[in-house]
Amino acid sequence: MKLGITALTATLLVLGGAAPVHGQAKAKGKAPAAKGPAKESIEATFARQNLDQVLDAVNAGWFGKPYQDVRAVDLEGTLAIHFTAAAANAKVDQLGQGAVKGGLTKGGTVNLNLKGTYFANADFRTELKGDFGTLLYYRSGMKGFLYSKEMNAYTTKVDPPPADAPVSFLGWFSQCVNDVRDVYVKGSLFKAAMGREDGAGGQTLTFHSPTSSYDPKKREQSMAESLGFWKRGKLDVVFDKSTKLPTRMNYSNDAQGITTRMTFHYTGTRPTSVTIENQSKGMEGPASLTISYNGEGRIDHLAGQMGFPVGTMKFDIHMTWTGDRKLASTIPPVGATKKGGDELETMLLVNLAGKVLDLQRGGFNLRSVTLTNK
Repeated sequence: MKLGITALTATLLVLGGAAPVHGQAKAKGKAPAAKGPAKESIEATFARQNLDQVLDAVNAGWFGKPYQDVRAVDLEGTLAIHFTAAAANAKVDQLGQGAVKGGLTKGGTVNLNLKGTYFANADFRTELKGDFGTLLYYRSGMKGFLYSKEMNAYTTKVDPPPADAPVSFLGWFSQCVNDVRDVYVKGSLFKAAMGREDGAGGQTLTFHSPTSSYDPKKREQSMAESLGFWKRGKLDVVFDKSTKLPTRMNYSNDAQGITTRMTFHYTGTRPTSVTIENQSKGMEGPASLTISYNGEGRIDHLAGQMGFPVGTMKFDIHMTWTGDRKLASTIPPVGATKKGGDELETMLLVNLAGKVLDLQRGGFNLRSVTLTNK
C-alpha cells in the first residue's frame, strides 16, 4: 500500500512531490529516462544548468547539515477536510438535474490523525486513524505488516525498502532533490528555456512537457498517475540570482486540472512560509503553508490550509528528530485474520473509493485510485 503525507507533497509540488513516501518503493511504472536530451540549444542547456544550481541551493539551504546525524523522526499530526451544506446541496441538485434536492442542513468533515516514527533507512511504524479507517503499517528491513482495524485483517506482504536507502536524513533529502534533478535537469521529457529577468534580481526558468487535455468526467486514475503528476506539465521557476534560491514557482498540468502559483518567503536560506494561489479545477482558492524550526535548524512544525469553493482543508504536523533510535518491534493484534497482500489492498482501495465518492458528492474535485494498473 502507498501511505504517506500527501498534503506537503501537493503543496510543494515539484520540490516536495518527488520525495519517496516512507514505507514504499517509488511509484510503479516506467520512470522518465535519466539521460540528458540529445542536442539542445545553448539556451536550453543553460536553463538546465541554472536549475541544477537552484536545486543545489535548495538542498543546502532548506535541509543540509542540520540533518547529517539524524536517523529518525517522530511525526504527529492531523488533516481535516470540511465541505459546506450549501456546496453539498448544490452538488446533489446538479447531479439530479434539478429533480432532486439535497435538503442538507449540515456540512461534512473528514478527519485523519497520523502518528508514526520514520527512519532514513526506510524502517517505519505508522498509525493512521480517522474517517477513512484505522490502519497500522510497520516495516523493519524486509519484514512488516499492514493491519486494518475495521476489517480486523492484516497482510505481511509489504513493499521492500529501496536498495539505496541512506543512513541519515541528510542523504534522504538529497535523494528527494535528486529525484527532481533526474526528471527536469537530466531527463528528456521537458523542453527547457530561459525566461525573463526582473528588476529585483530574479531570473525565470521554464520547463514544458505537454499533457493531454482535462477530462471533467474522469473520476479515477492509477496510483502512478496520482503520485507522478509532477513529471509532466509546465513549470516556471523564478530564482534569486544572488542566492540561487527559488522565490516563485508556477506549475500546471492540464490533464490533471492543476494550476497553482507559489511564492516562497525566507529567513536567511530557510523558507518560513509559502503563499499559494490555487486555480486547479474545482479547487480554486487561496492556500498557505507555514514552517518553523527548532534550535538545531531542523523543521519541527508544518501547518497549512487551503480554501476551496466547496470548503476547506487544514493540516498540522509536528516533528521530533533524533540521532540514535531503535524501532520497537510490533506484531499484528491477536485474533486478526491474515490476508493476501493483493486481497487486502483491494479491500482497502474499495473503502477509499467510497470515501472519495462522498467527497466528490460534496463537490471536491478528487479522483479515486483505480483497482487495476496500480
